[in-house]
Amino acid sequence: MLEINNLSVNYGGIQALQDLNLHIDAGEIVTLIGANGAGKTTTLRAISRLVSSRSGQIIYKGKNITDLRPDQVVRVGVAHSPEGRRVLARQTVLDNLELGAFLRSDRWAVKADIEKQFQIFPRLGDRRNQLAGTLSGGEQQMLAIARAVMSRPQLLLLDEPSLGLAPQIVREILKTIVALNQSGVTILLVEQNATLALQNADRGYVMESGTITIEGKASDLLSNERVRQAYLG
Repeated sequence: MLEINNLSVNYGGIQALQDLNLHIDAGEIVTLIGANGAGKTTTLRAISRLVSSRSGQIIYKGKNITDLRPDQVVRVGVAHSPEGRRVLARQTVLDNLELGAFLRSDRWAVKADIEKQFQIFPRLGDRRNQLAGTLSGGEQQMLAIARAVMSRPQLLLLDEPSLGLAPQIVREILKTIVALNQSGVTILLVEQNATLALQNADRGYVMESGTITIEGKASDLLSNERVRQAYLG
């Protein structure tokens, strides 16, 4: 479904990604793990075209999307739930969800999908007319994921969905991510909790200094001594 070939990204004079290569097959949950500053978030931002690449290619379903605009990336079926949630604080929960579907013209189906998100995340349904900025951290993360799903993506990029949340909320969100995957959404997951990520993923990549250093089945990475010492505690 997705192939990244020799991708390099610079921030000014700093090379954030260097000849990055990875692939994701349809139906998988693939996770990126690594230390802060390893390039995980930059990888997601490069795929969704929020940052430009210096060289390399991003191929989605056989199409080169390296030079598309961010809205065009959403249109072809890729959605991004960013680090820090980035909900529109002064808009209601309902407004945020409607904006997640801004490229869609099937308004009745959009309404049905909003109600579906309220079934998945009942707390959001209870707060549909509440300003997003007044929600708890966990509720904002639920909203960020639900908003991304409103574009009906085939590939969902999730950046640190458990960051700063209580363990019970983290379990609830991970359960929803797995359910999304089982419904047919392919997922690329960046997650600070490497153990949790690998326990719920099919495959994983370890990033260091903007490049991939280890890759394999999630179960193999969980038992890899180098990975255990560096990232699993």
